[in-house]
Parts: sequence; C-alpha cells; structure tokens
Amino acid sequence: METNVADLLAAAARAEPTKIALSEAATGRTVTWAALDDLADRVAQGLSTAGMVAGYRVMIAVTNRIEFVATYLGVLRSRMVAVPINPRSATGEIVRMLVDSGSRMVIADGSTIAGVRSAVSGVAEAWEATDAETATPPRPRIVSIGTTLEPGERSWDHLVMEAGVEVPGTTDPESVAVLLYTSGTSGRPRAAMLSHRALAANIAQAAAVVPPMINGRDVVLGVLPLFHVYGLNAVLGQVIRQHARIVLVDGFDPEGSLDIIEDEAISVLPVAPPVFAYWMQIPGIEDRFGPVRTILSGSAPLAPELTEAFTARTGLTIHQGYGLTEAAPVVTSTQCSAHPDPRSVGATLPGIEVRLVDEHGAAPEDEDAGEIWIRGANLFSGYWPDGADGPDEEGWWATGDVGYLTEAGDLFLVDRLKELVIVSGFNVYPSEVEDVIGEVAGVAAAAVIGVEDELTGEAVVAYVTPAHEVDEDELVATIRAHCESRLAGFKQPRTIHLVAELPYTGTGKVQKGRLRATERRRALGLLE
Repeated sequence: METNVADLLAAAARAEPTKIALSEAATGRTVTWAALDDLADRVAQGLSTAGMVAGYRVMIAVTNRIEFVATYLGVLRSRMVAVPINPRSATGEIVRMLVDSGSRMVIADGSTIAGVRSAVSGVAEAWEATDAETATPPRPRIVSIGTTLEPGERSWDHLVMEAGVEVPGTTDPESVAVLLYTSGTSGRPRAAMLSHRALAANIAQAAAVVPPMINGRDVVLGVLPLFHVYGLNAVLGQVIRQHARIVLVDGFDPEGSLDIIEDEAISVLPVAPPVFAYWMQIPGIEDRFGPVRTILSGSAPLAPELTEAFTARTGLTIHQGYGLTEAAPVVTSTQCSAHPDPRSVGATLPGIEVRLVDEHGAAPEDEDAGEIWIRGANLFSGYWPDGADGPDEEGWWATGDVGYLTEAGDLFLVDRLKELVIVSGFNVYPSEVEDVIGEVAGVAAAAVIGVEDELTGEAVVAYVTPAHEVDEDELVATIRAHCESRLAGFKQPRTIHLVAELPYTGTGKVQKGRLRATERRRALGLLE
C-alpha cells in the first residue's frame, strides 16, 4: 500500500494520464492526472533547489485552486511538511502559526499575499516576545502566485520552472506529513501532527466502505476548503485514490453552487451542515440536484429535522459522519450503518475502533453516554512539536466528545467536553477570542460561548466586563474593530454583551453554562 498521498497521485497518472483530475469552477482551468503529477514533481524539485530539505515546514496560504493541490502534493513528495492555513486568517494568526510551526517558506496567492507579507515581517518581533533561548529563526521566504513580486520574493512560475535536484525516493510512514491547527484537548489552537501513515490509512479506510463514497466515475464538488482536514484528506484524498474528478470552488454561494452542480454534472456533494439551511431557502431546489447520487455531511452535527426536510424535498439521502482533525479525519459514517438513523453519525469505518469511557475510566452501564475514545492507524502522532497528548500506549485516544452507542454500533453524539464552538463547520476556540478581546484597553474580563444559529450552526457570542466606566457603544465598537484586525471573520463575535460581572465558580472559573442558559432564554424571548 502506498504510504505517501503523492504516491497515489503517481498511480493515478500512470493509470489514467489523460483524464481530467482537477478543474476550477471560477476560471475553467483544468489539469489532467499526468499534468498534475508533473506539476507536483516540479514543486518538489523547486523546493529542493531552493534549499528546502526533508522535514522543513512549508505553509500554504492559498485558496481552493490547482496550485494549492500541486503545492500540497509536491511538499509531501519532497518529504517536507505541509502547513495549510485558512487563507482568511488575520495577520496576527498567521504570525503565531509561522512562529509555532517554524515554517521556512510560505506559498501565497493574490487573496492572501498582503496578510502573509505583514505576518512574515512580524515573525522576528513575535519570536523575540516568546523569550526563546535560541536565535531568531530565518525569515520565511515567500512564493507568490500571480502577483507583482516585492524584493526577496519568488514567483510560483519560477519555483516550478527551476531545474530540480533529486528528491528522496522513500517515505518513512511515521514521519510528519501535515501540521493542521486545531484545539486538541487543551481548548487552545495547537498543530496536530498527521503522519503519512495516518493520511494513507484514513484514505484506505474510507475507500473500503461499500458502496464507495467516491468512485472513479464521480465528479466531486470541491467547495470544502482544502486547508481543512475534511476537504484535504476525506475529499481530495479519496478523489486521488479513486481517480475521480474534483471541481474546485473558492467559497460557498447557495445559488452559484447549484449552478455548478448542474453545469459540471456533479455526482458527489461533500459539504458542511450549514449549506442545507441555505439551500432550503431557495425555491425549486427539487429540480437542481439531478446529477447527484451521494451527499456527504461532516465537520459538525446536522439537525435531524433539517435532514428529513431536505430529503423530503429532494429525494436525496444525506450521509452523515463523525470525524476529527486528529483522526485524519473520518471515524464513522451512516454509510457503514445497517439501518441508518438521521439522528446518528453512523458506525465506524473498517479498521477503526470506538469505545465509551465514563468519568471513572470504565465502560458506561447499559446505554449510558460516555466520552468517545478511538483507535486506528489513522490517528495522529500527538501535537506539535513534541507529540504531546497523542494516543496512549495501547493506541487509544480520548476525543473530548460525549456520545452513546447502540447495540448495532451506531454512534450518537450528545455533547462536547471541550468548549469548542463550530461556525459553518470551522473550529472557533473561545480562549483565543477571549485573549484577543482582553487586549483591548478598558476590558477587565471576557467570556466567549457559542449559540445556535440556523445558518452557520453556531455563532460566537462574547460577554465582556468593562474595567471602568466607559461609553458602552464606543467600547463595543473598539472590540469589534480589534477582533476584525486579529481574527478571521468566522471567529469574530456576532454579539457582544457588556455586563457588570461574569458568573464565576468558587474556584474562579467562568460558569459558561449559565451564560448559555441566558442565551437560550434570550432566544425564547424571555429576556428584554
């Protein structure tokens, strides 16, 4: 079995060299499997010629486009480590990830180049602020796609046209392939280390599902962002494994996505739960999904009522799944269930084990809920840089999620032990938002929670205690402006409440359950 996703690309190029592998909905550009294999090879050689060596980190700040895929696969082929990030990340976020990952190079495009340039300029200052005992690391080099270069930068065309040097021929399955930033179990963003073994294992596990989620005849909608593990490995990985075709889309537009489905004869729709609420608002969707055979939903729970309403209108079944960045990512799917239930996230994929653990470390009684623990070759190697908090000696890893299992093996999610907020399928870490709000002068304390939102799944709400008497409107405006400069849009608070004090426990921890209860009463109209 291939242990490097780039080896799967080579296999696809050998088997079907002239078949279209990728196309871009916005531009109409296409690339065949043979051409993509050649482009990834030139990326690998260009990186090596530029002095990059195996193990160096390469940050990818690029939207869903052909160059993202070629860069990712070229980095893996060269045995370097890919660090895909949200292209809409604020400058401060990019600085933190550059410093934390130690990335030596950043690939950017026209939508990200300004933020990347600012972040690279700020790396030295940020590194010094960490009080690190080692010397300031080299300034990351910038490779820009389709923009006017500034001094010291390299163009994408230059990178892929340079005469290359020989790249390593074998891959250590346990070496790190990708760093993906997630909350882990600490509630703070950390990079999960996904090895070549973990990526390849989950691709193989998903491919073993019958009937297949994606087959070689499929045209797949590539609207899920490739910086997210769902789009990167669950979708792109399967497309490469099955020699399917993916239509890359940068950003979701309800009407536009339906046009693409019809124009490109899309047969597989891997999407995040919020899209269904948007689609349900459009008249005539019953006639817009003609080519579709399979719909896959993941990254967050989907309300059973919405699932049933969508199926009633379109006649299409939504197959739900459960996954985590640390699992590369797919753990369960209703396609693995003997009798799928719209309230569940299905049964485990072949090769993955799930068990429930109560607060005493034992199995819950009867059908009681417990923390979900998982085991499989798809699990990550711990968090960067030292592998902390990874699977235990027996290979089990505690997810921090709570659920219960039926006798048939179907998993039902109940709650999260973490305080993670999921907005449109993307993780928002309350502590990160709280830290940013706390930087504003006049803020004494802040607590961030998630509230239900019919379009985005959840929305961010902040409760803020002023440090002294202030003009409330002015303080709220200042907080919003600061969040806009420091956080990606989906992380920014939708609502900011100024309160005299936050509810604390006897040990000084904010009682966020009380804040969530307040928001539920507000939603029911029980508060002014």
